[in-house]
Amino acid sequence: MESFKSEIIIINGMEIRFAKDKIELRKELNSLDKFIIDFAEVLNKLKLKYVVISGYVSILFGRSRSSEDIDIIIEKIGLQEFQILWKKLKEFECIMTDDSESAYNEYLLTGHAIRFSRKKEYVPNMEIKFPKIDLDLWVVKNRKEVLLNGKTLFISPLELQIPFKLFLGSEKDIEDARHLYRLFKDKLDLGLLSEFNRKLNIEKAFNRYLK
Repeated sequence: MESFKSEIIIINGMEIRFAKDKIELRKELNSLDKFIIDFAEVLNKLKLKYVVISGYVSILFGRSRSSEDIDIIIEKIGLQEFQILWKKLKEFECIMTDDSESAYNEYLLTGHAIRFSRKKEYVPNMEIKFPKIDLDLWVVKNRKEVLLNGKTLFISPLELQIPFKLFLGSEKDIEDARHLYRLFKDKLDLGLLSEFNRKLNIEKAFNRYLK
């Protein structure tokens, strides 16, 4: 494993090393952690570009709250490549349909998400969608690598994750943003953070809830 020169943060039993291009995290795994590790392993082996977004990111870094799903944006791929992915997800099944062409043509290509769970289970589940807007494309391109107990996955840059949670605006989302900001505020690219605050028009919310 690569040696990190950054300082170690220890919080709630987690050991976090934060570097410019990746974060190394060691902790006791919960059910969502184990689920994403197994799912991401398939994506990584196929060398597909993806990014984990939304609520799980704060849970990953120790936020204590319930959630039954994980959200992923995956690069747009063709049907043949999608069918290869479908076959490789042997431990999982699509909740929406048992037909790969239907999942691809009727859901992903029309801008809808599909959900996967472990076989014979419905929770937790993984929501997958293709990029739909420029922000989706940006987050896939600029994803941040995390080594979770030595296993690789990719998450949204925190400089976007925090403003986007404030943009969503529910109490749960605000607490997600607050948790991440308090944990990583000394490690963030403040210029990029401010840029997304402006783009999402949430400067007032940022100053109200996080300052």
